[in-house]
Amino acid sequence: MKKIIEKVPGYDTMVLPLHKARAMKAAKRYGFPARKMKVIGVTGTNGKTTTCFMIYRMLLEAGKKVGLMTTVAWGYGKDVKPQMTHMTTADAGTLNKRMREIADAGAEFLVLEVTSHALAQDRVWGVPFDMVVWTNLTHEHLDYHKTFERYRDAKRRLFKMADRNVKGMKIGAVNADDASAEFFYKDISKPLTYGVDHGELRARQVKLLPNGVDYFVKYQGKKIHVRTQIPGKFNVHNSLATVAVGLSYCLSVEEIERGIYALDFVDGRMNRIDEGQDFGVVMDYAHTPDAFEKLIPDMKAACSGKLIVMFGSAGGRRDPAKRPIQGEIAGRHADEVVLTEEDDRETPGMEILDQIAEGAEKAGKVRDKDLFLILDRPSAIEFCLKRAKKGDMVLLLGKGNEKTIERADGEHEYSEETEARKVLKKLQEERKP
Repeated sequence: MKKIIEKVPGYDTMVLPLHKARAMKAAKRYGFPARKMKVIGVTGTNGKTTTCFMIYRMLLEAGKKVGLMTTVAWGYGKDVKPQMTHMTTADAGTLNKRMREIADAGAEFLVLEVTSHALAQDRVWGVPFDMVVWTNLTHEHLDYHKTFERYRDAKRRLFKMADRNVKGMKIGAVNADDASAEFFYKDISKPLTYGVDHGELRARQVKLLPNGVDYFVKYQGKKIHVRTQIPGKFNVHNSLATVAVGLSYCLSVEEIERGIYALDFVDGRMNRIDEGQDFGVVMDYAHTPDAFEKLIPDMKAACSGKLIVMFGSAGGRRDPAKRPIQGEIAGRHADEVVLTEEDDRETPGMEILDQIAEGAEKAGKVRDKDLFLILDRPSAIEFCLKRAKKGDMVLLLGKGNEKTIERADGEHEYSEETEARKVLKKLQEERKP
């Protein structure tokens, strides 16, 4: 009898090898397009999209022919298209079709964002990764992988795939500051580690600025001055990963510096929304406890008034254990917390909000005083923006660039930026003398 089931590392059940069969079929159908390019795979819990964009922009500014496939966008050269779905790494058919288009356009490099789901399901089968980058590993997707160890092992598959394909160069960049770093750099023959406290590439003289980060890094006699146009402490690590890629492909110091600084915007990541109001509004995709821990304190430090944070947590089969953790982090660092829907799917919305609220209340927040539960997301945005005064900061988290919101009756068109701008314009009109 033929074997019809297999155990996929990082996944907790025996599954039919359907995904792998689809990936093999798709790769063959489109002529194994990934083989025609140097594919740089980026994985991790947080920072994948921004790191991909930084690498892509750096290579583009250095005159390389480069393609990009991320949560936010995909395409070749300066011609990138919005990614409309919730799925980070597309299904095998779409993935190979788009890689074929990018390869046919003449790309020599492809920067590909890779999720643990895609790795566990063999969606990237047949992709010969030339270099891999790991950003970090934190509490996420345990609804699917069940344990942190299985989640970690799913991510590690990317590094094991790369080491089988390429020899003789630094094929992996690993965040040495992360507690799981050793599990990744031991999977490849020549890792290049980076970090603030650990690693071969070490950020020095770090300055967190309102409009970016600034630091120096030394490596083998080279001194690189890194400056980004995207703020946030986490962009120190994102840009260090990009430096590692640049050095691995022998880019000059000037090309690395210029390329990283050239990126001034990533849709849904630390985007400021300005309609002339006298308080700040920032939209970001952050939706994990680790991302909250890194982002919210930074925003509080940069805020002269109150920090109002609005977010929810995904429903359906998504990991519920992170909900009170998110609530506690926001409760500790924000002045006011507003809880709302975030792709609730079939899970009752108020059930999710109550679970998040438990953590916020543990941190000292009180309902209807500095903790508010407003299920309808557009209404929650309006509530936040109406409460904001001069010098305050409103932080809208969890949806970022996504173009839909998932409720019990299916997907609905939705844009966080559009909703926020609509309310801000209305408020500006009302406040005119």
